[in-house]
Amino acid sequence: MSNVPPPPQSRQGPGDPSIRRTWWLLAGAFFLLAVTNGIRLINERQPIDWLTVGLVIVAAVAAIAHRNAVGGLESRGRGEAESFARILRGLSHSVSADAIVSAILDDLIDATAADHVVLVRRRQDGVALDATLVSRRAGVPTTTTVLPLAVLDAPPDAVEPMPVAVPMGESIPVPAAVEGAATDELVAIASIAAAPSGTVDRAVEAPDSSVAPAPAAAPRVARRASDVGGGLTLIRRVAAEALALLRDVGLPTPDLLGARGRAKPSEVLARGPEALVVERVADRVRSVFGLSHTLTAPLRSERGVIGAIVLSRRDREAWPQSARRLVRGAATETAAALERASSQREVAQSASTDPLTGLPNRRYFDEFSALLTSRRRAGDAVAVLMIDIDKFKGLNDTYGHPVGDEVLRSVAGAITAAVRDQDVPARIGGEEFAVLLRNPGPAVALEVGERVRLAVRDLDLRAFGVPVVSVSVGVASATTTDEPIDSLMDRADRALLRAKRAGRDRVIAG
Repeated sequence: MSNVPPPPQSRQGPGDPSIRRTWWLLAGAFFLLAVTNGIRLINERQPIDWLTVGLVIVAAVAAIAHRNAVGGLESRGRGEAESFARILRGLSHSVSADAIVSAILDDLIDATAADHVVLVRRRQDGVALDATLVSRRAGVPTTTTVLPLAVLDAPPDAVEPMPVAVPMGESIPVPAAVEGAATDELVAIASIAAAPSGTVDRAVEAPDSSVAPAPAAAPRVARRASDVGGGLTLIRRVAAEALALLRDVGLPTPDLLGARGRAKPSEVLARGPEALVVERVADRVRSVFGLSHTLTAPLRSERGVIGAIVLSRRDREAWPQSARRLVRGAATETAAALERASSQREVAQSASTDPLTGLPNRRYFDEFSALLTSRRRAGDAVAVLMIDIDKFKGLNDTYGHPVGDEVLRSVAGAITAAVRDQDVPARIGGEEFAVLLRNPGPAVALEVGERVRLAVRDLDLRAFGVPVVSVSVGVASATTTDEPIDSLMDRADRALLRAKRAGRDRVIAG
């Protein structure tokens, strides 16, 4: 996905020569048909001629509406494809989570004509969620706030409906909520004739929690809602379609029957228990940023929902299908890009981290030292501690390698606790550690080395059967600002050897 090509131009559309010729042929046929029927109407004036003229007019209106619809569909599809291609290009060039957030929000707010776009994602440390808002309105800066991770937890009531045993042979009343069912939906109506003899239990699906429960659950028999008092609804539907057809032709029409409709305050592009999680994310985003009329799509991974994209705007009309497709596709690609960036970060981190102790390894220590050397300024002081566990080979031989690993972890923790926040400890091999001290005072390097020695001596390793562990420490402080850190490490290593020869468990400066 590194090089996403631009979307191809459509070869079939009102502007294509073959399509244009087809429309001219159709227009010519309508013209000749209209002239023929006009002549017959003038000469004969039969009722069938009036009907024919009416049908020609209706067919012409339908043809014009179809042509406009095809042109609009092609234009919207081309624009949608170009917008999605821009989103993919932005994601393909983003290698960090912050870059992904910036790319997706800037492109998505333009593609969907939303007033605000919010991306909610799990933080890299996994302890909270970051919600970043980008606004189309001038003067509103990009804002990031922290949300609790519990927002992504599935609600305790997010369970699948369980089968319920219902005795057959009883007349079950229909819930009153069914009478208000929408025209386009199937409603549940229960009415079972009495069985010839006895009763038989039958498992059926429990009713939706949004519908008031009946005195007893009943088998669901699918029936069209138009059969349940749908006469007025059918008339409204026909009127709405007629108005929509006139708008497709290009005629201005009032929205007398609510044909264009109003959208729900919140729409989520998810189903089942996942929809409850996404709706909760949308509720929290609306509350934190003061948004309304939102459209939310979840970010999914193998771990489940890891975030969401929330669109918001002041316009209360329903979100167009193009916006739904774009935000759904953008959510899918964003989740994949975030997972890819997380994997790359974990790989990079594992390449520079010692897996046993969790400290930086020799590679990281050398790279950091080289970077620090190139950026050192006049007056910057640097020192190095070289630390070695005393008689570690004998400890391994006596207690075994698993105990030796625990000792290494404990010593690493003691070193980390003893050094300062700006210092960089690392395991550089075997039982040997190093600490790079940044800007230590004249006596600070020896003081830190002594703290490390005492912290290791105070370790309680009786749980592993080990009595006492000690370390020897060599210290070297830079005498000039241009002294290489490699030279400091050599001096500290020679001081460490002197500490070993002097009896171990001591700190010596070189």
